[in-house]
Amino acid sequence: MRDAAMAAVLRRLAVAAGAEILRVRAGARLETREKDDRSPVTAADLAADRVIRAGLAEAYPDIPVVSEESDEARDIAGDRPFFLVDPLDGTREFLKGSDQFTVNIALIEGGAPAAGVVAAPAAARLYATAPGGGAVAETGAVDPDAPGDVRPIASKVADPTALRAVASASHRDAETDAWLARHPVARTVAAGSSLKFCLIAAGEADVYPRFGPTMQWDTAAGHAVLAAAGGATLRLDRAGAPLRYGRGAGADADWLNPGFVASAAGFVVGTDREA
Repeated sequence: MRDAAMAAVLRRLAVAAGAEILRVRAGARLETREKDDRSPVTAADLAADRVIRAGLAEAYPDIPVVSEESDEARDIAGDRPFFLVDPLDGTREFLKGSDQFTVNIALIEGGAPAAGVVAAPAAARLYATAPGGGAVAETGAVDPDAPGDVRPIASKVADPTALRAVASASHRDAETDAWLARHPVARTVAAGSSLKFCLIAAGEADVYPRFGPTMQWDTAAGHAVLAAAGGATLRLDRAGAPLRYGRGAGADADWLNPGFVASAAGFVVGTDREA
C-alpha cells in the first residue's frame, strides 16, 4: 500500500460500498439489466460504484478512476497512476444468493498494481496490501472506520506434489480442466470473484488458472493482494510476464486480460497452453 492514509481510505470505501450492496440486496426488489457484453448489472453495482467514485474523487482528486460501471477515464494514456475499480465483482454469484462476491479497488502505477483492497461484504472479510509491505486479512470487516481482527498473510505452496487449485464457480471451461489434469492437483475448489486470488494470498490454495475472458478491473485488486503476499499472476502467452494494467496493456486494445495463472510462491508457470 502506498501509505497508511491511502490504506485507510481504500478500506473505508470498500467496506462502505459493501454495506451499500447488502442494503440494496435486502430490499424488496433487485433491479437487474443486461449490459452490451451480456453480463448482468444490478442496482447494487451502481450504488457501490457511486460510493467508491465519490470517495476517491474527494480523497484523491488528481488520480483518475477507471470503473467497470463508468466510461469515465477509460481513455487514460501513458503511465499516469489511476484507480481501477470493480464495485461488485461476481454479480452472477450475488444474484444466486451466494456470499462469494467482492468489492475491488486497486491503485495502478506504471502498469502494475501498487495497492489494492478486496472486500467480501456478505462474509465480513477483507484482504488488502499493507502500508509497510506485505498483505493482511481482516475478519469482522463491517465498520468503515474501525477495523476488525487483522492478521498478516503470506502465500506459499504447501506441497508441490499435491497442489490445491481454485477455479471459477461460474466460468469453468475445458481448457481449465485440461490444465488441471496436466498438473499434480490434489484438490480443486470452486470460488467466485476475486476471492480466488485471496485464497492463494492467504495460503489456503496454491494455483488459479484462467483461460476464459476477464477484464482488468476483475483482477487488479486481487493481483495486488497476491503479489504483496508473495505470489504471482503471470500471463499464459508470455512466460514469466505478469499481467499489466492500462488500456491496451492486455489482450486487446481495450481492457481485456489475456489468459493467466495466479499462483503461490514456489509454483513455476510455463508458457502458452502448456503451463
